[in-house]
This record gives sequence, structure tokens and C-alpha cells, in this order.
Amino acid sequence: MSIGHTLLGLLESGPRHGYDLKRAFDERFGHDRPLHYGQVYSTMSRLLKNGLVEVEAIEPGEGPERKRYAITEAGVTDVVHWLATPEKPEPYLQSTLYTKVVLALLTDRNAADILDVQRAEHLRLMRDLTARKRTGDLADQLICDHALFHLEADLRWLEVTAARLDRLAGEIRA
Repeated sequence: MSIGHTLLGLLESGPRHGYDLKRAFDERFGHDRPLHYGQVYSTMSRLLKNGLVEVEAIEPGEGPERKRYAITEAGVTDVVHWLATPEKPEPYLQSTLYTKVVLALLTDRNAADILDVQRAEHLRLMRDLTARKRTGDLADQLICDHALFHLEADLRWLEVTAARLDRLAGEIRA
């Protein structure tokens, strides 16, 4: 996820302080990985330097002065371009799990055990996400669906790999 573009998009509804941006980000997108304040302020500093935001006001606070940021026209143009650009599909061609399976075969370890342990971990996470989906709002349901569909694809790969393990072992050891 592009944090900079997300913060710019949040600024389109109106100027905000860094604290407000963090809170809005965490409420909408950061359920599982909230932003750190340092990340917000370093990103805002970069956006300011690049002319995508401006400081609309500096206000006194209980601690340091608080900057209120506003998106510039260049920032709006950047968000429009980012939203219109499709994300590159992730083909997972360099899978850590595949590497573990091959190394297990190369070192005469039980690759099927690795697949079984991974399958159990995927199923555990799928149960957690399904429970979260039942109690979540629509945004939570959609993000859980996204994760669940990816996990289902991984499970299919685990099954196909398990079925081809003997053949893979033969090719690797040849």
C-alpha cells in the first residue's frame, strides 16, 4: 500500500493535522497494521518537499506546534493518477515456501511435513479471518475476503505440490 497516496487521499476531504491523519488511516486501513506517528510525519515531510501538500496553518499545541496539512492541486493530480493505475499482480514466483520444500528435498528431510505444518497454519488463519468477518463491518468483511481468497489459492498450491512431491524429489536429485 502506498501510505503517501493514502494520506493524500484522506486530505482530499479537507486539511488535517498529522494526528488526525494517523487516526483516519488506522480507522479505515490500519486494523492489522496501524501507522506509527513517525511514519506519518516522515511521509508528510516528503509530500511537502515534493509539493503534493502544503502547511495550511501552524497552531500551538500542548507540546510542539501542530501543522495542519492541505493537499495541493499537484497532490490531487497525483492521487488521480495513482487511483487510475492498476496494481501489478503478485505472481509469487519466488516463494519462501517453495524454497523450503526444495531445500528439504535436497537435504533428505521430509518436505511433506513442511507442507502439512504450513497447511495447518493457513487453516488456523482462515478460521481467525472467518470469525473476524462474521463480526466485522463491510470494510472488514471485504479485507478478510481478500485475504481468504489468497489463502485458498495457497492451499490449492500446497495440495498440488504434495501430490507432485515424489516427482519433484526425483527431478531435484537427478
